[in-house]
Amino acid sequence: MEIVIILGIVLALLFNFVNGLNDAANSIATVVATKVLSPFKAVLLASFFNLVGPLLFTTAIAQTIGRGIVDPILLNPQIILMAMVGAVIWVFFCSYFGIPVSSSHALIGGLLGAATACCGISAILWPSEMLVLKLLVMLVIGAVGGMAVAVYLATHFDEAWDRYLGLGALSGVAVLIPIMVGAGLLPLSGVLAVVVFMVVSPMLGFMVAYLFGIIIIRRFARSQSPILDHAFKKLQIVAAAFQAIGHGSNDAQNAMGIITAMLVAAGFLTEFEVPVWVILLSCTAISLGTLLGGWRVVDMMANKITKMQPYQGFCASAAGGTVLSVVTAFGVPVSTTHAMSGSIMGVGATKGYSAVKWGIVRDIVAAWVMTVPASAAVAWGCYLVFAPLLP
Repeated sequence: MEIVIILGIVLALLFNFVNGLNDAANSIATVVATKVLSPFKAVLLASFFNLVGPLLFTTAIAQTIGRGIVDPILLNPQIILMAMVGAVIWVFFCSYFGIPVSSSHALIGGLLGAATACCGISAILWPSEMLVLKLLVMLVIGAVGGMAVAVYLATHFDEAWDRYLGLGALSGVAVLIPIMVGAGLLPLSGVLAVVVFMVVSPMLGFMVAYLFGIIIIRRFARSQSPILDHAFKKLQIVAAAFQAIGHGSNDAQNAMGIITAMLVAAGFLTEFEVPVWVILLSCTAISLGTLLGGWRVVDMMANKITKMQPYQGFCASAAGGTVLSVVTAFGVPVSTTHAMSGSIMGVGATKGYSAVKWGIVRDIVAAWVMTVPASAAVAWGCYLVFAPLLP
């Protein structure tokens, strides 16, 4: 059993390492794109603040990962091991091909696949029918309200309103759902929270970044460009550090939750309380991954979605950091990739629809959709093949 625990801790740290390897792009893409910092300096900055993040926030994400996806009674070291194998394989595969994906969702998919292979679908903590019905009602209300606002704004600015119905619906949902969750009227958790915020987090990033961008454009419309660039280059470094803190506070907790769940399952801990040494090891692993950098992912995020100026890089990093900080406070393991991709699209959209390369965006979104089922399938297969060989 001790060998399994040691192997599990090593795999969890390896997962956080490839997490940092892929998600390095989220923390440094904007400062690299605008040439505010060299890639090496940008990675050093992100690595440091990724380490700081989890020490400033609660370990609510770790609680969700360790206790909110699979029934804790059925969770055993074998399931956890195979879940991490599935997640690591998928994230490393995507990093090799420069595809920015969610490491958090890969781990959740791994847990779902391995637990199903071991105990069937009853091992998954599914939401109640009443909660799902309540969510559907909220989705309809948010979508209808968002479309109404979109039609009004499009008509006011003499735009073709039918082009904005989909964006309005998503925006309405992205605004209403977090408000309901924050007010305690929609207690989302576990798998349902992950699925909902897979849509909400990129839309929040898009909206906040777009709003920041529009405000800055109107406020500094008469300012000289060199002066504006100089000021926002400094502010962008601060915003990138803030975003890296949010990244570390959310993503680094994945390994914390897994290691602590394994220690509880093996009887080394009597209750789910994340030890300090687990926090430090997890933060160090994700920082090392970020330090090495996933340069193909960086190129995708920094150069292929849209072209950014320093003020836009500031807006994207500030928006991404804000979204991550808010959802982390609620204990929802969201994708840093989703939030930052949405933020970069948002600042690009301030220059017009054609400023964003939507073909690239579609490829990224396709990878997002595939992450949970792909990592679940890998973990399911790994459990069937390798679990019988474990002690």
